[in-house]
Order: sequence, then structure tokens, then C-alpha cells
Amino acid sequence: MTVMNTALRVLVLLGCAAVAGGAGMSAGFAQNYPSRTIRVIVPVSAGGATDVYARLLAQGYAEAWNQQVIVDNRPGAGGMIGSEIVARAAPDGYTLLMAYTAHVTNPSLWTRIPYDTLHDFAPVAMVATVPNVLIVHPSLPVRSVRELVAFAKRRPHELDYASSGIGTGAHLAAVLFAQRAGLFLTHVPYKGGMPAIYELLGGQVSIMFGSLSTAHQPIRDGRVHALAVTSARRAVVAPQVPTMAEAGIPGYEAVGWFALFAPAQTPGAAINKLNSEAVAMLTRREIRERFIALGAEVAPSTPGELGDRVRAEIAKWSGVIKAAGIKPMKN
Repeated sequence: MTVMNTALRVLVLLGCAAVAGGAGMSAGFAQNYPSRTIRVIVPVSAGGATDVYARLLAQGYAEAWNQQVIVDNRPGAGGMIGSEIVARAAPDGYTLLMAYTAHVTNPSLWTRIPYDTLHDFAPVAMVATVPNVLIVHPSLPVRSVRELVAFAKRRPHELDYASSGIGTGAHLAAVLFAQRAGLFLTHVPYKGGMPAIYELLGGQVSIMFGSLSTAHQPIRDGRVHALAVTSARRAVVAPQVPTMAEAGIPGYEAVGWFALFAPAQTPGAAINKLNSEAVAMLTRREIRERFIALGAEVAPSTPGELGDRVRAEIAKWSGVIKAAGIKPMKN
């Protein structure tokens, strides 16, 4: 045997040993994970939808694994402060991010983002979706999307719509609607969904795209008229309201969502364990009913499906934002 063949054999044996050792470490990691407290970073203030869903998930993990899971609210900069903490955290499965729709719109809305949305996070699982709903003040003489489109085309630039703020899901849902319907509407942004809906209820604005969880009660009370939901299928909490596609805007979809991520390079064993437990949790009847009561629908997914959705929505909203001429905000 030549020296070269001997060296090659040694390298092959070392490589096999490394693979076997890695597999052993992975199996050991999976068996022992989690062995200490898990922290779920929520990049918004306590009390909002993202926070509530994160706490439901954290409670489920804690009960399943008999391990402490804490929720840590780190609001600011459109969710980027909390997201950066997770992007820079050790990839060991003990720091997670409960992200929301801004995760995929921020790359097009800000001049600088302190992380790479596609490469600095490992998708874990989709958690829930919440459709927006197109609602109008009763004084507006329209009772369907087709009537609204016809009314708005007769009065270009005269109709205004409220949103929860520039670049929010509600704002972009309205922008997409205006683009698809060929309308000119005036945007009136507010600091949150509740101030916006109060102004709509008071008649200061005529139209609003709002979270169904926020608008559900005024719709039931008849204080506003719901014309369409923005999801691809009718919402469980408002089955009487047609989808935007059914109402005359084919191919339209603009859904708010909430999903769990880990830092990139987190071991696959941790990702898989987090995902399988989340899916099991979200398919339980009592959990589904709690989400429905909050205006949301559970939407469990594989890590791969979540990754595909993130890539598709970054591309989608980038196109919508550029077409609308929305300028990136400086930070």
C-alpha cells in the first residue's frame, strides 16, 4: 500500500468517525433538549395579538416538557429590535422569536435592517393566521365590494381609508386592494388598530382594512358593514362575510400571520422537536377554539413550508410596496 493510499484511508476513517460522532451528538441533543429555560422573544409590547399567541405557545411547551418557557417582550422599530436579539443569539434552541407579518415586509419598508431576514433565522413553525377585513361606515352607500369599487371610481381621490399605521398589514392590504381594483384612495394612518377603528366608528373616515380580531365585535353589533375578508377562504369567526375573490377581486390575499423562528444554524434536532410539539399543540381542539375566540385560526406547518412562505411573501410585498411608491423609512 502506497503512502498516498494509506493517507487517503486515514482521511476516510476520520470522516466516518466525525459523521458518527455528529450523529451521536445530534441524538444526544434531541434526547436532552430542552434541559433549561427557553426564552421566546416577542418583538412587540405585551397585550397585543403576537404576545397573546406567544404566551399560549409558551404555556403549551412548558406543560409538555415540564420546563420553564418565558416570554420576553422587546418592542421597537417595527419588530426589528426583538428580531435582532434572536438573530444574534446562540443557535442552541433556547432563544426563539415569535414573528408576525412585519417580518416579511420590513425588508422593503426600511432603509437598513440589522439582520438578514432570509439567512439569519431558521423557520420552526407557522402558528396562526388572522385575516384582515374590509369594513365601511354605515353612512357610505355601498354594501358590497363591487359597489364600493364603482362608487370610488366615480369619485377618484375623494374616499379615505384608515389603517393602523404606515407599512402595517392593514395598510398594505388596502394598497393591494387599490392596485387590483384600479382605485385612488387617500390613506389616513393611525397609531394602532383601535384608534383607527374608533375614527371609522365616529365617521371621520369611510373605509378601513382592519384585523378581524379587532373588527369582529363592531361587525356583529352592526356599527360597521363588512364587505370582504382578505383570506383565500372564508373566516371561521365570520363565515357570512365573502372573501375578496368571491366579492370580485380575483387572486387577492393579504393575511396577517404569526410564526416561530430560531437563530440560523440551530440544530435540526431542536427545530424538529419544537415543530412537532407545536403542531401537536395547535391541532388540539381546545387550543384551536382559544385561537378562534381571539379571531385567529391555527395554521401549523413544517419548517420548510414556513420558509417557502417567507420567501414568497418577501417577494410579493416588495412588488406591492414599490408599485405603490411607498418610500423606505429611515432608521
